[in-house]
Amino acid sequence: MQITGEMLIGGSAVRGTKGTLRAFDPARNAEIEPAFGAGGSAEVERACGFAAAAFDPYRLAPLETRARFIEAIADNIMALGDALIERAQAESALPKARLEGERGRTVGQLKLFASLAREGRWLTATLDSPLPDRKPLPRSDLRMQKIAVGPVAVFGASNFPLAFSVAGGDTASALAAGCPVVVKAHPAHLGTSELVGRAIQKAVQDAGLPEGVFSLLIGAGNEIGEALVAHPAIKSVGFTGSRRGGLALVDIASRRREPIPVFAEMSSVNPFFVLPGALAKRAESIANGFVESVTLGVGQFCTNPGLVLVLDSPQTKTFIDAAAQALAKKGAQTMLTPGIAAAYKDGIARRGDVNGVQAVAQGAQTDAACSALPALFATNATQFLAEAALEDEIFGPSSLIVTCADVGEMIKVTEYLEGQLTATLQVEPEDHELARQLLPTLERKAGRILANGFPTGVEVSYAMVHGGPFPATSDPRATSVGATAIDRFLRPVCYQDLPAALLPEAVQDDNPLKLWRLRDGKLAQS
Repeated sequence: MQITGEMLIGGSAVRGTKGTLRAFDPARNAEIEPAFGAGGSAEVERACGFAAAAFDPYRLAPLETRARFIEAIADNIMALGDALIERAQAESALPKARLEGERGRTVGQLKLFASLAREGRWLTATLDSPLPDRKPLPRSDLRMQKIAVGPVAVFGASNFPLAFSVAGGDTASALAAGCPVVVKAHPAHLGTSELVGRAIQKAVQDAGLPEGVFSLLIGAGNEIGEALVAHPAIKSVGFTGSRRGGLALVDIASRRREPIPVFAEMSSVNPFFVLPGALAKRAESIANGFVESVTLGVGQFCTNPGLVLVLDSPQTKTFIDAAAQALAKKGAQTMLTPGIAAAYKDGIARRGDVNGVQAVAQGAQTDAACSALPALFATNATQFLAEAALEDEIFGPSSLIVTCADVGEMIKVTEYLEGQLTATLQVEPEDHELARQLLPTLERKAGRILANGFPTGVEVSYAMVHGGPFPATSDPRATSVGATAIDRFLRPVCYQDLPAALLPEAVQDDNPLKLWRLRDGKLAQS
């Protein structure tokens, strides 16, 4: 499939006239052809108009139609073959194996949401029978189901050109809920975005769905994204990126005549606790695994363990020395974009200038372009609590080890932390009492709590939570990965005494969709 440099608005390919953009190959430090035409407010208006017109026909289409459509997207992405991987590799400098794995994850989550759409459990169909003879007042016939909120704006992420991009989790879950999607492509992945966008566009056409079910916009700067979030047709937003970018979208959404939710995944340092029993028994192996996690993908994961908490003990030096030795063997590698590489270098320089922070180790210099040199720092709890900037995320292969004098100080630091995507406990049975003291706080602070593992790597499943309190996300009630991500794009509607002929299928007495429903407080398939 040829990359043309066009936006996809409904069923059409449109070349923007607001200047041009080119993708960039960070490994070669060079731009990539072709030039893409940038869009503006006119293209936002057109895409959102199509999405608004498509909303009711799409959400009211049979669930089987919706499921097969989403499955067709997965099949079309696979049919792109090596061309997709090669373009994504050129635009991101990510290894081929990593991108093939990410493609598999993208296809897998599309199939998960297709299955979810088909089964209809997310409708949460609920029926309360009328009680006409109840005293002092009768009860009406009450029925409830969840429906799609409306067209959703999705912003492609820099660090996952497939799984958190045009056909990523936000798009998959929104489409499964019955929401048309307007995607704003990430400027680092223009060719990859067009290829995947055309795969979705073809699936829309083949399914006979309204063309406004999907559009892909391209634009320079912030103007087109801001216009998209401000458009009255958009009813929700999915975003993965920086805290600054996420909060800017939250601000725009809150100032609309009709404020809308923004589900923004933004910033997390993912604290990694090495408790005393685990430190005594496994200091070196934990240190080696930790370094592998920190440097995985050049540290460009939102679940990168950027903060380590340990109690001061003789084994603490063993852990730090082992981590330093392991990290020193890691060479500098190419980051996703020159901007991300520059921000990483600036963050490392500023951290090294903080009084009381020791540079423990750095990786080996290489000739990689747009590179990040792995870096490990250490400080004590007193200094960490005194310098707010030490909790700032540094996006890249870096981490900070904080040594606590005692359990009380570790708990104090834990209480001080901002909201996180993850918190990891390295524990042995003798650590369980301390872990019990930490868990209530960690439950308040994090969306996912791990034991004896490493936070990088997020399973796409029914139980997964990839979210957390601010600033990990803008809404701690939601997850952007896993089956319950669909809940972000649904709202409940109650039908009171509606004639049977007008009831939606999900709440009709004969249950034509064969759903498990809550009828008079009891779960039944009736």
